[in-house]
Amino acid sequence: MGKQFPASELKRDESLRIVDNRTGKEYTVPITHNSIPANFFKGIRAAAGPNDRPEDETERGLRVADRGFLNTAVIESHITYIDGDNGVLRYRGYPIEQLAEHSSFLEVSYLLIYGALPSASQLSHFTSEVLLHGPIHSDAEGFFRAFRYDAHPMSMLTSAFAYLGSYYGEANPSLQGQDLFTKAAKGDPAALQNMDRQIFRLIGKATTLAAMAYRIRQGRDFVVPPTGMSYTESFLYQLDHLSPTDHLSELHSNKPHPVLAKALDILFILHADHEMNASSTTVLQTGSSLPDPFSAVAAGCASLYGPLHGGANEAVIRMLISIGSPKNVPAFLEAVKKRQKVLSGFGHRVYKTSDPRSFIIRKVADEVFAVTGRDPLLDTAMALHDAALKDDYFVSRRLAPNVDFWSGLIYRAMGFPMDFFPVLFVVPRVVGWVAHWRQMMLSPSGVKIWRPRQLYLGPSTRDYVPQEERTGTFQVGVGMEPSVIEHSGMTKRRKLAEAAGKVRSKL
Repeated sequence: MGKQFPASELKRDESLRIVDNRTGKEYTVPITHNSIPANFFKGIRAAAGPNDRPEDETERGLRVADRGFLNTAVIESHITYIDGDNGVLRYRGYPIEQLAEHSSFLEVSYLLIYGALPSASQLSHFTSEVLLHGPIHSDAEGFFRAFRYDAHPMSMLTSAFAYLGSYYGEANPSLQGQDLFTKAAKGDPAALQNMDRQIFRLIGKATTLAAMAYRIRQGRDFVVPPTGMSYTESFLYQLDHLSPTDHLSELHSNKPHPVLAKALDILFILHADHEMNASSTTVLQTGSSLPDPFSAVAAGCASLYGPLHGGANEAVIRMLISIGSPKNVPAFLEAVKKRQKVLSGFGHRVYKTSDPRSFIIRKVADEVFAVTGRDPLLDTAMALHDAALKDDYFVSRRLAPNVDFWSGLIYRAMGFPMDFFPVLFVVPRVVGWVAHWRQMMLSPSGVKIWRPRQLYLGPSTRDYVPQEERTGTFQVGVGMEPSVIEHSGMTKRRKLAEAAGKVRSKL
């Protein structure tokens, strides 16, 4: 990859030396935190070569191509650190293993957002604010009942976060001025208070909205968030309580099972943040144009909805169901090797060894199964787990079980339908989203709208051709013209009637 100079000739300098072979010019790029500024390359310019197109803009400087952001750092952050090669995940410097063992979800939420573990009084204040902001306007009932009975809960939840923004005009920079939140970076106490109020609302109402999306599918009335319960206890209560109101006298008897509440609390800690994943990046991309935070979170929710992100644990369950039993595992793994099947729940885009969360969640799974009973899929899961870890094909490719392999089994054991799994991912991830959003708003250098470049490979300048002069030649390639759609029902009958009318008009 690069020419190695003798150690005796080297003098360490935090810079990168580049020679442009097109011009012979040499450039020195500063290295800071083991990164180089992409904007520097705009100054590396050359005359257009014989193979360059005008659209390549060669004279305007080099562009950095990074499809899928595989090696692009878009922000400077103090929140989460991942060392994928060594299986390390730390929130604000604290190893995830210690937080999962000793902390609680709301304490970890405070840590992610504000940068330090809270004192008793700080945690009490934060917890109180989050739980007090759990109830939602009664109009929301009509909003949720407007969805079809079989609407996917993620469709409802994504819409609901955006819907929340319509209530809080004081949180909308389009109405209050674009520096509504960014002036907090200059020490404006009102802006900081306004920002934190929206954060309390988003975290507090995340469980309420998720429970409403769940109960509408069950055909049940909605439940007012109770008092006197923890965050995850309140969530489980809202999901399962049969009364639409909060009966304080019945709180003790209606508290969720402590093992299930604790398991969900740990799962929420593990899913609270994961650095610049797809949904967090979406929240920041959206947030960079300075909309209200509810819209930014709705965008993150839509991103997480995708099967390559939030749907991974659901894919694990579907895979285990398709395998059927432990005896079918060897044949399944052979099919995976031949690329006939997909192995879900193994490997990770970031972790190249093991996912540190998977070891924590394995213990949680055992505790949940001890209460709920052994899931019939567990034997298949264990057979797959053991076989894959002993197979050189998967070991050499560093395909170890990740957090999704076990979380889906836990959610299934707790009685959640598979299409609700992504919702259980969103609720804790709201904390990570608002932590990154808050950090962006407090940036001393201000907020710049995220506007990436592209490499344009389309046609050069073409003159418009009148329709009667076009040759009708077809472009070659997939998707180069509209598909022919098969219609049914009302549309099919209308088209048939129109066709019959045209025939009659000719007679």
